[in-house]
Amino acid sequence: MAEDLNSLRTLLMLYETRSVTASAERLHVSQPTVSYTLGRLRRRFGDELFRRAGNTLVPTSRAALLYDALREPLSRIDRVTSQAAGSFDPAALRGEFVLALSSMGEISWLPTIVEAVERQAPGVRLRVTPLDVGSVEEGLVRGVVDLAITMTVLRTERLWREPFYDVEYVAVTGAQHPLVPGEEGLRSRRFVEVAGRGGHVFLREALHEHGLADRVFLVVDGYAAVPHALESTDLVGLLPRYFAENFKRRHDLAIHALPWKVPSPPTAAYTRMESTLSRGQAWLREAAVEALRTSLPRYAPLG
Repeated sequence: MAEDLNSLRTLLMLYETRSVTASAERLHVSQPTVSYTLGRLRRRFGDELFRRAGNTLVPTSRAALLYDALREPLSRIDRVTSQAAGSFDPAALRGEFVLALSSMGEISWLPTIVEAVERQAPGVRLRVTPLDVGSVEEGLVRGVVDLAITMTVLRTERLWREPFYDVEYVAVTGAQHPLVPGEEGLRSRRFVEVAGRGGHVFLREALHEHGLADRVFLVVDGYAAVPHALESTDLVGLLPRYFAENFKRRHDLAIHALPWKVPSPPTAAYTRMESTLSRGQAWLREAAVEALRTSLPRYAPLG
Protein backbone atom coordinates (compact mmCIF):
# COMPACT_ATOMS: atom_id res chain seq x y z
CA MET A 1 0.00 0.00 0.00
CA ALA A 2 2.82 2.42 0.88
CA GLU A 3 4.34 1.89 -2.58
CA ASP A 4 0.99 2.64 -4.23
CA LEU A 5 0.60 5.82 -2.18
CA ASN A 6 4.09 6.96 -3.11
CA SER A 7 3.30 6.37 -6.79
CA LEU A 8 0.20 8.52 -6.48
CA ARG A 9 2.18 11.22 -4.68
CA THR A 10 4.56 11.18 -7.63
CA LEU A 11 1.62 11.71 -9.97
CA LEU A 12 0.47 14.73 -7.94
CA MET A 13 3.96 16.17 -7.84
CA LEU A 14 4.44 15.77 -11.59
CA TYR A 15 1.11 17.49 -12.17
CA GLU A 16 2.07 20.44 -9.97
CA THR A 17 5.69 20.89 -11.04
CA ARG A 18 5.35 19.81 -14.70
CA SER A 19 8.92 18.54 -14.37
CA VAL A 20 10.64 15.22 -13.65
CA THR A 21 13.67 17.07 -12.25
CA ALA A 22 11.66 19.29 -9.90
CA SER A 23 9.51 16.35 -8.79
CA ALA A 24 12.59 14.30 -7.96
CA GLU A 25 14.01 17.17 -5.91
CA ARG A 26 10.80 17.68 -3.96
CA LEU A 27 10.31 13.95 -3.34
CA HIS A 28 13.99 13.41 -2.45
CA VAL A 29 14.44 10.63 -5.00
CA SER A 30 16.43 10.30 -8.22
CA GLN A 31 15.14 11.37 -11.63
CA PRO A 32 15.25 7.76 -12.93
CA THR A 33 13.02 6.75 -10.00
CA VAL A 34 10.43 9.36 -10.99
CA SER A 35 10.62 8.31 -14.64
CA TYR A 36 10.22 4.64 -13.68
CA THR A 37 7.22 5.47 -11.46
CA LEU A 38 5.64 7.48 -14.28
CA GLY A 39 6.01 4.45 -16.57
CA ARG A 40 4.23 2.27 -14.00
CA LEU A 41 1.46 4.85 -13.64
CA ARG A 42 0.99 5.00 -17.41
CA ARG A 43 0.60 1.23 -17.61
CA ARG A 44 -1.69 1.16 -14.60
CA PHE A 45 -4.09 3.81 -15.92
CA GLY A 46 -3.73 3.03 -19.61
CA ASP A 47 -2.95 6.64 -20.44
CA GLU A 48 0.12 8.69 -21.33
CA LEU A 49 -0.74 11.05 -18.43
CA PHE A 50 1.92 13.62 -19.44
CA ARG A 51 3.21 14.72 -22.85
CA ARG A 52 6.47 16.59 -23.24
CA ALA A 53 6.35 20.07 -24.78
CA GLY A 54 9.85 21.52 -24.76
CA ASN A 55 11.06 21.42 -21.17
CA THR A 56 7.56 21.10 -19.73
CA LEU A 57 5.29 18.14 -19.06
CA VAL A 58 1.72 18.82 -20.19
CA PRO A 59 -0.90 16.72 -18.35
CA THR A 60 -3.56 14.85 -20.28
CA SER A 61 -7.23 15.17 -19.40
CA ARG A 62 -6.98 11.81 -17.59
CA ALA A 63 -4.12 13.14 -15.46
CA ALA A 64 -6.20 16.21 -14.59
CA LEU A 65 -9.11 14.01 -13.51
CA LEU A 66 -6.82 11.86 -11.37
CA TYR A 67 -5.27 14.93 -9.78
CA ASP A 68 -8.65 16.37 -8.84
CA ALA A 69 -9.78 13.02 -7.41
CA LEU A 70 -6.59 12.21 -5.48
CA ARG A 71 -5.40 15.55 -4.12
CA GLU A 72 -7.67 15.86 -1.07
CA PRO A 73 -7.73 12.15 -0.05
CA LEU A 74 -3.93 11.98 -0.12
CA SER A 75 -3.71 15.22 1.83
CA ARG A 76 -5.98 13.77 4.52
CA ILE A 77 -3.93 10.57 4.69
CA ASP A 78 -0.72 12.58 5.08
CA ARG A 79 -2.24 14.70 7.86
CA VAL A 80 -3.39 11.60 9.76
CA THR A 81 -0.03 9.85 9.42
CA SER A 82 1.80 13.02 10.47
CA GLN A 83 -0.32 13.28 13.60
CA ALA A 84 0.26 9.61 14.35
CA ALA A 85 4.00 10.11 14.00
CA GLY A 86 3.96 12.57 16.90
CA SER A 87 3.61 16.28 17.54
CA PHE A 88 5.52 18.73 15.38
CA ASP A 89 8.03 20.97 17.15
CA PRO A 90 9.02 24.05 15.08
CA ALA A 91 11.88 24.70 17.51
CA ALA A 92 13.61 21.65 16.01
CA LEU A 93 13.46 23.05 12.46
CA ARG A 94 16.70 23.89 10.65
CA GLY A 95 17.47 25.29 7.22
CA GLU A 96 16.09 28.21 5.22
CA PHE A 97 12.63 29.45 4.23
CA VAL A 98 12.24 31.77 1.24
CA LEU A 99 9.51 34.44 1.25
CA ALA A 100 8.37 36.32 -1.87
CA LEU A 101 7.26 39.84 -0.91
CA SER A 102 6.72 43.17 -2.61
CA SER A 103 8.70 46.19 -1.44
CA MET A 104 5.76 47.23 0.74
CA GLY A 105 5.33 43.66 1.93
CA GLU A 106 8.85 43.89 3.32
CA ILE A 107 7.86 46.99 5.27
CA SER A 108 4.36 45.91 6.33
CA TRP A 109 4.26 42.11 6.64
CA LEU A 110 7.87 41.05 7.16
CA PRO A 111 8.45 42.39 10.72
CA THR A 112 5.45 40.44 12.04
CA ILE A 113 6.53 37.25 10.27
CA VAL A 114 10.12 37.60 11.49
CA GLU A 115 8.98 38.02 15.10
CA ALA A 116 6.74 34.94 14.93
CA VAL A 117 9.34 32.72 13.24
CA GLU A 118 12.21 33.84 15.47
CA ARG A 119 10.14 33.14 18.58
CA GLN A 120 8.85 29.72 17.52
CA ALA A 121 11.64 28.40 15.25
CA PRO A 122 14.91 30.10 16.21
CA GLY A 123 16.97 27.51 14.31
CA VAL A 124 15.81 28.54 10.82
CA ARG A 125 16.93 31.32 8.51
CA LEU A 126 14.61 33.53 6.43
CA ARG A 127 15.43 34.87 2.98
CA VAL A 128 13.28 37.43 1.12
CA THR A 129 13.07 37.50 -2.67
CA PRO A 130 11.26 40.20 -4.71
CA LEU A 131 7.68 39.26 -5.54
CA ASP A 132 7.05 38.87 -9.27
CA VAL A 133 3.44 37.86 -9.83
CA GLY A 134 4.36 36.56 -13.28
CA SER A 135 6.77 33.93 -11.99
CA VAL A 136 5.90 33.32 -8.34
CA GLU A 137 3.63 30.35 -9.14
CA GLU A 138 6.51 28.42 -10.69
CA GLY A 139 8.77 29.42 -7.83
CA LEU A 140 6.32 28.06 -5.27
CA VAL A 141 5.57 24.86 -7.16
CA ARG A 142 9.25 24.09 -7.74
CA GLY A 143 10.13 24.80 -4.12
CA VAL A 144 12.32 27.83 -4.85
CA VAL A 145 9.85 29.91 -2.80
CA ASP A 146 8.13 28.62 0.36
CA LEU A 147 5.58 31.39 0.96
CA ALA A 148 4.36 34.35 -1.09
CA ILE A 149 2.10 37.22 -0.03
CA THR A 150 0.16 39.30 -2.54
CA MET A 151 -3.30 40.68 -3.22
CA THR A 152 -3.02 39.59 -6.84
CA VAL A 153 -5.26 36.55 -7.28
CA LEU A 154 -3.16 33.74 -8.75
CA ARG A 155 -5.79 31.67 -10.54
CA THR A 156 -4.27 28.22 -10.48
CA GLU A 157 -5.15 24.84 -9.03
CA ARG A 158 -1.50 24.24 -8.17
CA LEU A 159 -1.39 26.68 -5.22
CA TRP A 160 -3.09 27.02 -1.85
CA ARG A 161 -4.49 30.50 -1.18
CA GLU A 162 -5.14 31.80 2.36
CA PRO A 163 -6.68 35.32 2.49
CA PHE A 164 -5.90 37.22 5.69
CA TYR A 165 -6.47 40.98 5.25
CA ASP A 166 -9.08 43.11 3.48
CA VAL A 167 -7.66 46.07 1.59
CA GLU A 168 -8.92 49.65 1.89
CA TYR A 169 -7.44 52.20 -0.52
CA VAL A 170 -6.89 55.84 0.39
CA ALA A 171 -5.41 59.02 -1.06
CA VAL A 172 -2.19 60.28 0.55
CA THR A 173 -0.70 63.78 0.32
CA GLY A 174 1.93 65.84 2.05
CA ALA A 175 0.48 67.33 5.23
CA GLN A 176 1.19 70.82 3.85
CA HIS A 177 -0.85 70.09 0.70
CA PRO A 178 -4.21 68.71 1.93
CA LEU A 179 -6.72 67.36 -0.55
CA VAL A 180 -10.06 69.02 -1.22
CA PRO A 181 -12.74 66.38 -0.51
CA GLY A 182 -14.53 64.76 -3.43
CA GLU A 183 -13.63 63.78 -6.97
CA GLU A 184 -12.98 67.37 -8.09
CA GLY A 185 -10.23 67.59 -5.52
CA LEU A 186 -8.49 64.66 -7.18
CA ARG A 187 -8.99 66.07 -10.68
CA SER A 188 -7.11 69.21 -9.71
CA ARG A 189 -3.98 67.28 -8.67
CA ARG A 190 -1.35 65.05 -10.24
CA PHE A 191 -0.40 61.56 -9.11
CA VAL A 192 2.44 59.25 -8.20
CA GLU A 193 2.07 55.75 -9.64
CA VAL A 194 3.98 52.66 -8.52
CA ALA A 195 5.09 50.37 -11.33
CA GLY A 196 6.53 46.90 -10.83
CA ARG A 197 5.00 43.45 -10.60
CA GLY A 198 3.99 43.18 -6.96
CA GLY A 199 0.29 43.76 -7.48
CA HIS A 200 -1.99 46.79 -6.89
CA VAL A 201 -2.97 46.95 -10.56
CA PHE A 202 -6.38 47.94 -9.17
CA LEU A 203 -5.07 51.45 -8.52
CA ARG A 204 -3.97 51.90 -12.12
CA GLU A 205 -7.33 50.56 -13.27
CA ALA A 206 -9.14 53.02 -10.97
CA LEU A 207 -7.21 55.97 -12.40
CA HIS A 208 -8.17 54.87 -15.92
CA GLU A 209 -11.80 54.24 -14.97
CA HIS A 210 -12.20 57.72 -13.49
CA GLY A 211 -10.38 59.54 -16.29
CA LEU A 212 -7.30 60.35 -14.23
CA ALA A 213 -4.66 58.28 -16.03
CA ASP A 214 -3.31 61.34 -17.85
CA ARG A 215 -2.82 63.06 -14.48
CA VAL A 216 0.04 60.70 -13.52
CA PHE A 217 3.18 62.83 -13.21
CA LEU A 218 5.65 60.48 -11.53
CA VAL A 219 6.10 56.71 -11.96
CA VAL A 220 8.38 54.95 -9.47
CA ASP A 221 9.49 51.33 -9.32
CA GLY A 222 8.72 50.73 -5.65
CA TYR A 223 6.87 52.16 -2.69
CA ALA A 224 9.91 53.39 -0.75
CA ALA A 225 10.14 56.59 -2.83
CA VAL A 226 6.45 57.49 -2.50
CA PRO A 227 6.39 59.23 0.93
CA HIS A 228 9.43 61.35 0.05
CA ALA A 229 7.81 62.48 -3.20
CA LEU A 230 4.53 63.32 -1.47
CA GLU A 231 6.11 65.12 1.47
CA SER A 232 7.86 67.73 -0.67
CA THR A 233 5.30 68.27 -3.47
CA ASP A 234 1.55 68.58 -4.02
CA LEU A 235 1.38 65.15 -5.70
CA VAL A 236 -1.17 62.55 -4.59
CA GLY A 237 -0.55 58.85 -4.05
CA LEU A 238 -3.20 56.13 -3.94
CA LEU A 239 -2.18 53.45 -1.45
CA PRO A 240 -3.58 50.63 0.66
CA ARG A 241 -4.48 52.23 3.98
CA TYR A 242 -2.23 50.00 6.05
CA PHE A 243 0.77 51.08 3.95
CA ALA A 244 -0.32 54.73 4.19
CA GLU A 245 -0.61 54.56 7.99
CA ASN A 246 2.88 53.04 8.18
CA PHE A 247 4.29 55.88 6.08
CA LYS A 248 2.48 58.54 8.10
CA ARG A 249 4.22 57.43 11.30
CA ARG A 250 7.58 58.39 9.78
CA HIS A 251 6.68 61.18 7.35
CA ASP A 252 4.66 64.41 7.36
CA LEU A 253 1.66 63.06 5.45
CA ALA A 254 -2.12 63.32 5.43
CA ILE A 255 -4.54 60.48 4.62
CA HIS A 256 -7.84 61.11 2.84
CA ALA A 257 -10.86 58.98 1.96
CA LEU A 258 -11.36 58.30 -1.74
CA PRO A 259 -14.63 59.47 -3.32
CA TRP A 260 -15.07 56.04 -4.89
CA LYS A 261 -14.33 52.48 -3.85
CA VAL A 262 -11.42 50.62 -5.42
CA PRO A 263 -12.47 46.96 -5.75
CA SER A 264 -9.75 44.61 -4.63
CA PRO A 265 -9.42 41.05 -3.35
CA PRO A 266 -7.94 40.59 0.13
CA THR A 267 -4.23 40.17 0.65
CA ALA A 268 -3.44 36.44 0.73
CA ALA A 269 -0.64 34.03 1.49
CA TYR A 270 0.23 31.41 -1.13
CA THR A 271 2.00 28.06 -0.84
CA ARG A 272 2.05 24.84 -2.79
CA MET A 273 -0.97 22.60 -2.35
CA GLU A 274 -1.30 20.80 0.97
CA SER A 275 -0.54 17.40 -0.52
CA THR A 276 3.00 18.44 -1.47
CA LEU A 277 3.91 20.71 1.45
CA SER A 278 6.55 19.67 3.94
CA ARG A 279 5.56 19.88 7.61
CA GLY A 280 7.90 22.84 7.95
CA GLN A 281 6.27 24.71 5.07
CA ALA A 282 2.80 24.00 6.43
CA TRP A 283 3.89 25.33 9.83
CA LEU A 284 5.42 28.47 8.25
CA ARG A 285 2.18 29.28 6.45
CA GLU A 286 0.09 28.75 9.57
CA ALA A 287 2.45 30.74 11.80
CA ALA A 288 2.75 33.66 9.36
CA VAL A 289 -0.97 33.96 8.62
CA GLU A 290 -1.97 33.64 12.27
CA ALA A 291 0.58 36.27 13.33
CA LEU A 292 -0.58 38.68 10.63
CA ARG A 293 -4.27 38.17 11.34
CA THR A 294 -3.87 38.86 15.04
CA SER A 295 -1.48 41.82 14.74
CA LEU A 296 -2.92 43.89 11.89
CA PRO A 297 -5.07 46.85 12.98
CA ARG A 298 -8.65 47.64 12.02
CA TYR A 299 -9.03 51.34 11.27
CA ALA A 300 -11.94 53.67 11.96
CA PRO A 301 -13.59 55.16 8.85
CA LEU A 302 -11.97 58.33 7.50
CA GLY A 303 -13.96 61.51 7.81
